[in-house]
Amino acid sequence: MASALVAKMGLNSLRRKQAKNFNVRITTMDADMEFSCEVKWKGKDLFDLVCRALGLRETWFFGFQYDVKETVAWIKMDKKVLDQDVSKEEPITLNFLAKFYPENAEEELVQDVTQHLFFLQVKNKILEEEIYCPPEASVLLASYAVQAKYGDYDPNVHKPGFLAQEELLPKRVINLYQMTAEMWEERITACYAEHRGRTREDAEMEYLKIAQDLEMYGINYFPIRNKKGTDLLLGVDALGLHIYDPDNKLTPKCSFPWNEIRNISYSDREFAIKPLDKKTDVFKFNSSKLRVNKLILQLCMGNHDLFMRRRRVDSLEVQQMKAMAREERARKRVERQRLEREKHLREAAERARDDLERRLMQLQDEAHMANDALLRSEETADLLAEKAQIAEEEAKLLSQKASEAEAEMQRIKVTAIRSEEERRMMEQKMLEAEMMALKMADESERRAMEAAQLKQDLQEARDSERRAKHKLLEITSKSTYSPSAVPGDAMPPDLSFSRENLSFDFKDTDMKRLSMEIEKEKVEYMEKSKHLQEQLNELKTEIESLKLKERETPLDILHNENTEKGTSKHSNFKKLTLQSTKTRVAYFEEL
Repeated sequence: MASALVAKMGLNSLRRKQAKNFNVRITTMDADMEFSCEVKWKGKDLFDLVCRALGLRETWFFGFQYDVKETVAWIKMDKKVLDQDVSKEEPITLNFLAKFYPENAEEELVQDVTQHLFFLQVKNKILEEEIYCPPEASVLLASYAVQAKYGDYDPNVHKPGFLAQEELLPKRVINLYQMTAEMWEERITACYAEHRGRTREDAEMEYLKIAQDLEMYGINYFPIRNKKGTDLLLGVDALGLHIYDPDNKLTPKCSFPWNEIRNISYSDREFAIKPLDKKTDVFKFNSSKLRVNKLILQLCMGNHDLFMRRRRVDSLEVQQMKAMAREERARKRVERQRLEREKHLREAAERARDDLERRLMQLQDEAHMANDALLRSEETADLLAEKAQIAEEEAKLLSQKASEAEAEMQRIKVTAIRSEEERRMMEQKMLEAEMMALKMADESERRAMEAAQLKQDLQEARDSERRAKHKLLEITSKSTYSPSAVPGDAMPPDLSFSRENLSFDFKDTDMKRLSMEIEKEKVEYMEKSKHLQEQLNELKTEIESLKLKERETPLDILHNENTEKGTSKHSNFKKLTLQSTKTRVAYFEEL
């Protein structure tokens, strides 16, 4: 009985301990993480934990987003997580996303991790068509995304079809043109090949610099109504508040920069904006839900704070972060230069090795041919020697026969007797013997001449053999590798590089040279930025003939009209803010 009571108390104690923690799944743009959190934790406690896990210090851009009742909301940092409208089913899922966008990504984003998270989020919004992107800009952005993922273009590695599984273009753009996947890949690859030498961070920053000029970049839209009950859209972004026609999210009807706004408040569904100009009345609008009003207020306060913060001197923390980022980028630049030098040296060494291998193969072929010629010469010499020996023996035999014939002739002369007829017969035989002797002498002389000729051919064959041996010796001596004949950095035997030769001292002179290179890069960037629009126009011209006009969306038509008028996001904002605040407020209320 007592043991059962103790067991029950232990189980209840365990349940109480388990109830002190809850599990949270944090979804970022490139990974999911799970954390065990205490029940008493506020949003700030969980946010700090996630930022530490990511190594993120530019925390002011980000927050936790979650879905609630057909809209989205953001975790309040000063309130307990479980006291907010999040789902209580574990693990509680929260999206770690950028809540506020920079005005100028290149100047404001310091850490690489911050830049990477923004890149992934903006890319996703463009592909999901939450941010409108014209076709020509979509191709250029896709090429930078490919550079960020695959590095420098290599035709031997990045063969046709390597982008087949990649999602790089909005479906709206793909459907707008009579182009196959192979044709799109060819266009993207042509741009991708021009980005050689850019690191992942450089490519991602170029992506953001182009994307931040898109009309819908960084804007949160909310349906509202003015005093007259006209349906409008409120846009909130890093520059201020913008009023849109519901059918045109690209071009605002009027805008109010943050530096013109003194106060923002709401009561129930009514929102009140108090301008900085005291002569201008407060203007109001109504939103659809109280929850939406809370979200609008959060975004307005955060964007306003960042707007004012950008126009003040950086805090000590930001200054330190920027200094560290500059040092890190300088270090990476030096490291890239060192790696480039190593790469060039290795490529030169490999080319030298290939040249030497080809030369060695050539010399080996020549040596093989010379050796074959030598063997043929030796065989010819042996054959000629054998023929000469045979000719000598035949000459000796013929000489012996000639001697015998001469002896026979003498014998016939000595023994020639008796009758004239016999003498005539003997004379005839003598004549025949003489003729035979002459014939034998001629044959002997011919055989002797042939033997002499064979001896001469034998001598020539032996000379040819000596020359072949001499040439083979020369070829063998040439093909022998001599370390002193090749420079040390051209092609060492194991292609290793001296650490002493490749080390790089980060001295003042290097910093001066680096500063000059940075200035040079700035000038080059200014020139490139001037040609960016030309590049986009060229891309547009190339694919314009394949466009299906009947598939254009309303946003495509509006963008084309703005392009024809020469209107851009920034030029339109400047134009709208030239009027007085009072005039713009009056215009808004009369819409």
